[in-house]
Amino acid sequence: MRAVRLHQYGEPAEVLRLEQAAIPSPGLGRIRVKVHACGLNPADWGICKGLFPGDLPRGIGLDVSGIVDAVGEGVNDVAIGDAVLGIADYAGALSGGAAEQAILDHWARIPEGLDFVRAAALPLAVATSYRHIEVLGVKSDHTLLVHGAGTMLGIAAVQIALMRGARVIATAGDSYADQLRAMGAEVTSYGDGMVERVAELVGQPVDMVLDTAPPSGALPALIQIVEGDPRRVLTISDFTAAAELGVRTTFTELSMDEAQNYDVLGEFAQYTADGKFTVPVARTFALDEWRTALDISLSGRARGKLVLLPTGN
Repeated sequence: MRAVRLHQYGEPAEVLRLEQAAIPSPGLGRIRVKVHACGLNPADWGICKGLFPGDLPRGIGLDVSGIVDAVGEGVNDVAIGDAVLGIADYAGALSGGAAEQAILDHWARIPEGLDFVRAAALPLAVATSYRHIEVLGVKSDHTLLVHGAGTMLGIAAVQIALMRGARVIATAGDSYADQLRAMGAEVTSYGDGMVERVAELVGQPVDMVLDTAPPSGALPALIQIVEGDPRRVLTISDFTAAAELGVRTTFTELSMDEAQNYDVLGEFAQYTADGKFTVPVARTFALDEWRTALDISLSGRARGKLVLLPTGN
């Protein structure tokens, strides 16, 4: 099969290549799928640089949708021919979702009305955002600020918090401001003057902040927004500054096994099929076009999820 993989760590454009790889077999508690769509994430480029190091070669592409074509021992909730979405076992299988076939270690059935491309946009954004909203303990009487709400994790987090009945303030640029308002969030811009703009918009204390933006030096301002209490800020990205400021992070609050909540994938797949939830897709690419997708992702101008179509879906 064809797969995008790396044999050494380094800059993604330098170490990744599309190559022939052995078709993996699903082990205990795993399934194999013919990949119809694979969503790309910033985490993929981090893996290339040595994030979560493991055996080499290894692949990229955590978010997957496809058709089950092999089932490992102990799996009894899906069968060959079922359409599923899930997370690639990129470490154990030495390849990821950016391949013609992939091993999944977490999955859910794709409901009627949800296509493969939209399904592949969901897993990591949903599972990660849901878990962080859980850690913050967001409830209906809370006011939550989601900083960087134009990221895919941010968009997912806004919707999940709104589903819980919380008041949600979102910082975002022009690309998603109108969409976030249509969802029910109150939107303001980030950058200089953010503290004052949020105070004017909210008119009351903000209970907590979820930071889903790329590191930008914004954490001191976010601490101000929650009345100077860094423990009321949880960041998914700016770990270096967080350590200096006492801000909570993914890695201080959660073990690796707890950082996502994959049990909710089926529930949110149904929400998406019903038009009640979305992770926007910007563009799709053939597997041969993976370098173009990489360049767009690294430019910071993706404006939505970038999705590979390994089998030409």
